[in-house]
Amino acid sequence: MDEQQFVRLLEGILTPDTERVKAATASLRKNYFTSPLALGLLLQVLTTHDSPQLRQLAAVKARSLVHRHWNSLPAEQKPQIRTSLLQSTLNEQVALVRHSSARVISAIAKTDLLDGEWADLPSFLQRAATSQDAGQREVGVYILYTLLETLEDGLTGKMADMFALFGQTIRDPESMEVRVNTLLALGKIATIMVPEDDPQSLEAFHARFPDMVAVLKEVIQSNDEDRTMLAFEVFQTLLGCESSILANHFKDLVLFMLELGTSRELSDETRSQALSFLMQCVRYRKLKIQGLRLGEKLTLQALEIATEMKDLHEDDDEVTPSRTALGLLDMLAASLPPSQVIVPLLKVLPLYVNNLTPDYRRAGILALGMCVEGAPDFIATQMKDITPVVLRLLGDPEIRVRQAALHAFARLADDLADTLGEEHEVFIPALLKNLDSASIPSSNKSEEEWNLDIIKASCNAIDSFIEGIGKDHAASYLPELIPRFSRLIAHPDYKVKAGAAGAVGSIAAAAEDAFLPYFEATINVLSQYVAIKDNEEELDLRGVVCDTMGNIASAVGAEAFQPYVHPMMEASEEALHLGHPRLRETSYIFWSTMSKVYEAEFGHFLDGVVKGLFESLQQEEAALEVELGEEAKDLLGAEITIAGKKIKVTAAGEEASQSKLKGVQDSEVDNEWDIADAGGDGSDEDDEDAWDELGAVTAVAAEKEIALDVLGDVLSHTKGRYIPYLEKTVEIVLGLVEHSYEGVRKAAIGTLWRAYACLWELCEDNKMGEMAKWQPGLPLKVQPTTELQKLGEVVVKATLAVYVDEVDRGTVTDINRNIAATLKLCGPAILTHGNATQEIITCVLAILRKQHPCQQDMGEQEETETLEESSEYDWMVVDTAMDVIIGLSAALGTSFGELWGLFQKPILKYAGSTDALERSTSVGTIAECTENMGDAVTAYTTPLMKILIHRLSDEDPETKSNAAFATGQLCEKSRDANGTTSNYNTILQKLEPLLQTKSHRLLDNAAGCVARMISAHPGSVPIDNVLPPLVELLPLKEDFEENKPIYQMIINLYGSGHQTIRQLTPQLVPVFEKVLSPPAEQLDQDTRAKLMELVRYIREQEPGLLVEREGLGRVDES
Repeated sequence: MDEQQFVRLLEGILTPDTERVKAATASLRKNYFTSPLALGLLLQVLTTHDSPQLRQLAAVKARSLVHRHWNSLPAEQKPQIRTSLLQSTLNEQVALVRHSSARVISAIAKTDLLDGEWADLPSFLQRAATSQDAGQREVGVYILYTLLETLEDGLTGKMADMFALFGQTIRDPESMEVRVNTLLALGKIATIMVPEDDPQSLEAFHARFPDMVAVLKEVIQSNDEDRTMLAFEVFQTLLGCESSILANHFKDLVLFMLELGTSRELSDETRSQALSFLMQCVRYRKLKIQGLRLGEKLTLQALEIATEMKDLHEDDDEVTPSRTALGLLDMLAASLPPSQVIVPLLKVLPLYVNNLTPDYRRAGILALGMCVEGAPDFIATQMKDITPVVLRLLGDPEIRVRQAALHAFARLADDLADTLGEEHEVFIPALLKNLDSASIPSSNKSEEEWNLDIIKASCNAIDSFIEGIGKDHAASYLPELIPRFSRLIAHPDYKVKAGAAGAVGSIAAAAEDAFLPYFEATINVLSQYVAIKDNEEELDLRGVVCDTMGNIASAVGAEAFQPYVHPMMEASEEALHLGHPRLRETSYIFWSTMSKVYEAEFGHFLDGVVKGLFESLQQEEAALEVELGEEAKDLLGAEITIAGKKIKVTAAGEEASQSKLKGVQDSEVDNEWDIADAGGDGSDEDDEDAWDELGAVTAVAAEKEIALDVLGDVLSHTKGRYIPYLEKTVEIVLGLVEHSYEGVRKAAIGTLWRAYACLWELCEDNKMGEMAKWQPGLPLKVQPTTELQKLGEVVVKATLAVYVDEVDRGTVTDINRNIAATLKLCGPAILTHGNATQEIITCVLAILRKQHPCQQDMGEQEETETLEESSEYDWMVVDTAMDVIIGLSAALGTSFGELWGLFQKPILKYAGSTDALERSTSVGTIAECTENMGDAVTAYTTPLMKILIHRLSDEDPETKSNAAFATGQLCEKSRDANGTTSNYNTILQKLEPLLQTKSHRLLDNAAGCVARMISAHPGSVPIDNVLPPLVELLPLKEDFEENKPIYQMIINLYGSGHQTIRQLTPQLVPVFEKVLSPPAEQLDQDTRAKLMELVRYIREQEPGLLVEREGLGRVDES
């Protein structure tokens, strides 16, 4: 092998000549890197060459070739290579080359130490790390750190020695580099320790922890940004370790980070890092934060930091402490119960929104907007106090406060559209006032920038708000809104155009067919942007217009939009090939909308649509780029494989391109070095655990999530037309069920369940074979078709593989919803696959007890104390688990009685909760399960009756309403006559005030309860006293389901000739007329038929009562 030519080729890689770089790279790959001699030459260059750039390049490639060629080098050469490599690394003056060389040593050591070779390396490193020379100590500790990264479990037997050594080096009196390297090493030790198996190491780590914090303090005080970032990363890593690692110091660490975040003397970068650490604490240790009751302190401090926000405009993306603090508030609201976040926020909010300083008013309203997504239900209960504040700040004299109020309003409207919509008469004028005032041209550049922000924020606010005000109200605003936004679509600023176009789409969706008079003119305005593609701004706008077109199609309907379908479909398919991820996503969403509007008629487009969606789902996720810090730049340009994904490593910011090794880094960023192939055997030290933070959403993964959702929409709407594509769809989607991104997992599982439901519906409609309507209970009374059985087995197996161990609460919530909905729609068939019933029950019980993995902190190995309060997102997991129980009861019918015994205790516990939502949900679950299991509830009459009677006096109207419904069901279904009738007097006493309420739903359920009690045991109810006031409440206004028991009871009393009911006939006749008139959903078909028969009977007995009742006159015709 020609050594001189080899070096010349390496030098060629460093030139700025692209063609020469490619030629050198090709020659090295083909003629050199396949031979073990190349590794020897690279190591020689690394240890002897004068050029640091060339040494760095040699280190990078040597490291990647070690696992392939080291064992093939002659054994007699290796001792000299090892010695030279160690010595040159100790003597290396360039930090980056020194670190790269250290990683080469660790790569070789991984092979050698496992093979019993290089036995003197540990003692050499011990000597180096304790040398009198600071430089040698730095190198020795750094090599130990890289060995920990490389060998991991291979060093667990050396823990005591390493802790003894690092106990000295973490306090090195001379070198900060030694202390920082020790911090890195201790952080790595934490990731490989198994505390329950090695309590001595855990104790030793706890002893070193104050020193680790001291190093962080020191690098912060030194204003060394690179080292500060590395130090913070160590502490971030600790959050991913077992909880016992930080247990003794967690509270102090949180408070220390909070102190850093609030300290205005520190740099913005340092403060933002500290606040980011707190965000990760809340994300991964929320139960610990909640248990320590730190939520309020974090909330109030974050609010104070938010007052520092500079006059940054909407397009600015600078990371600042104030913006990070708002992100922390968002995370707190989503992770902790309202009592620790929203309640303290609202308590101090007046001090901010009423403050004379505009920055405080702005911080207050922004904080409120950031918190609403995490706790919409609680904030909805406080809107009476919040609405005046929002309205006042929308008219604030300071433009930056108005801008903030518009942003906060949009976020409030996103989650509380219906609640805010009740105040549309005051909010629409306030929003338009902002829009109009900002639309007046200004010669002042700063003022014009603010005006642009106000226009965009106003567009977004109306976009979010309008769909919550109802069709009729939205239609009334069309003359004011459409002309304004049509003009803004012609604005020169592309983001204003996009904001206006988006608002038009939402206005159309809200107004529905009332938008038709504006349809043609609006389409003409938008059409010019449907196919634009000259630059990024045009592509962004095109995506928004595509969304708007879909909304307009939904509003005006299939017939009116028909002339535009083909041009829009052509434009959407073209958009897939323009290299713009957001535009691809909007094309998919447009297809979803079109399938909903045209249903089976959309089948004409399925070939192209399915092809486009399949191509999206089958993309390789190879476009990830990872930014690394200074200490890892020896990986620059490498493509490495992590968790099945190819990752391209790029420079961490602009400074990388200006380093002394610019030539090396630039050439490597071009990715001409084939480094990915070096990791094929898994020998790369950068294993999955070291790259946990790559769990962030990639553009491809986000696109796949949307494509999966759209695929589910399309197959659900096109039904039978989709069948030719169903098998391939299931095959592709199945491969994404265990994707690394939770959004893809959730969407894939949801799409599989939708495919099953779609096929089931087709089979039950006899469009895919003969199959009768399912019946509750096991064994199955109606057998699914062969195709359904096969698909059901696939869907259930895939779901349960994720369900048991899933850590993402959103995914578990969605799985609960899918299982519950399928049980209600398709019956018990899915329970027959494998051990599905038992596995579902096990997961649901774990959720009810708050012991499911998605309800635990990361790294928590031991069962923790269950906290009573939950965030609203956490409660959704429990809420939907109860829906699964209801689904089981619907699917199993009377045979569900055996299972209820498993669920009763935890559900009764929730029924006794201090939280109103938990009480109402659990009581509602009792009600529906009782209705579905029928007389199987008999065995549970006593405990259920006790809690339901108690809840009839609940302070929460929703809980009382559910309790009334449940009590009526229990009285009707239970065969324990004594257990029910002995409580009748108490029940009636509890119901009496409910029958006088102004809440229609509460009143309706109370009336239904009385009716069921009478029907079940008429002799136990004082009918003569109860019936007249009950009749006065009719007809029901809201809960029409309760009409069935009420009118069935009335029909039964007429049938038995009860005197009181006959005396009430004059009052009942107008009631009958109203319920037999529209809306038809007042009565089910069976009850309607029986009531009509009763009307005919009354006509025969007392014809005079029906003389002027036109509505009842049609009964005979029917």
